[in-house]
Amino acid sequence: MKRAWVILAAGVLLACAAAAKDPQAHASGDDDNPGRGVNIYSLQREVELGRQMATEVERQARMLDDPVVAEYVNRLSQNLVRNSDARVPFTVKVIDSNEVNAFALPGGFLFVNAGLLLRTQSEAELAGVLAHEIAHVAARHATKQATRQEVANYLSMPLVFAGGWVGYAVRQLVGIAVPMGFMQFTRGMEKQADALGLEYLYRSGYDPLAFVDFFERVATLEKARPGLVARVFSTHPMTAGRIRAAQRMIQRRLEPRPEYVVDTSEFENIRSRLARLEDLEIPRGQGDGPVLHRRLSGNSTTIDAPPDNTAPGPAKNGK
Repeated sequence: MKRAWVILAAGVLLACAAAAKDPQAHASGDDDNPGRGVNIYSLQREVELGRQMATEVERQARMLDDPVVAEYVNRLSQNLVRNSDARVPFTVKVIDSNEVNAFALPGGFLFVNAGLLLRTQSEAELAGVLAHEIAHVAARHATKQATRQEVANYLSMPLVFAGGWVGYAVRQLVGIAVPMGFMQFTRGMEKQADALGLEYLYRSGYDPLAFVDFFERVATLEKARPGLVARVFSTHPMTAGRIRAAQRMIQRRLEPRPEYVVDTSEFENIRSRLARLEDLEIPRGQGDGPVLHRRLSGNSTTIDAPPDNTAPGPAKNGK
């Protein structure tokens, strides 16, 4: 019996290795189901796993208690989900944290940090980050990665997500411990999520270039303020190769449109509302644009943020 399991494990690992050699497989959404592939988790089990982990996240992290901001982020996310290949319903929550972060758990549980809303420069940039996370769920990357880990360690350790592993995983996600392997997807998975995210962003009417712009800037932001970018999210900044691949996809596969949504007055209003809730001000700065300041007894302590040269107003379109 033991020998049979070893043979089965070897077969699954070979299949996983073969799939990993082709990071472009289903990358651009050509396949009707990018989540197809070697996976020992049923979709139902994946949703239940995500629900358990989401409960732990909500228990350990502080949720933002503002229905206006929460409704906006949920509505924006659900629009992207409708234009994605995801086969599970999504639950979207906002975490009251100044860190730049967003993460999606297995089965469609999406968490967005308030810091991400404050440091994206447009609605298209925010949508690009969310589309990338939605793509990970649509392609079922978390449970595919867990499948590899479980099969590789089947004879020597319990299932990765059994018992205390759920709590351990959550501590990694909310930044309490070091980044966990569960969220450190392979290079091929990240590349697929890039391509799928670009497709979902484009289908939803947003400028796909905003996706590349933000992830390029995150790397700079991380160097300037290492504590500002969540440790899990810091694995996302795009390498030069991924940037080139994204640009090629935009040029070759996404037919140009006369107009794209770049920003909206609602995004700017939500961003300003969130700054007030977090006791921040967004003054008009010089040169690079506004800089976030913490109000402290009349004196301000600077908190770096990406430049933002937009102002509240009617929806803005770009080409």
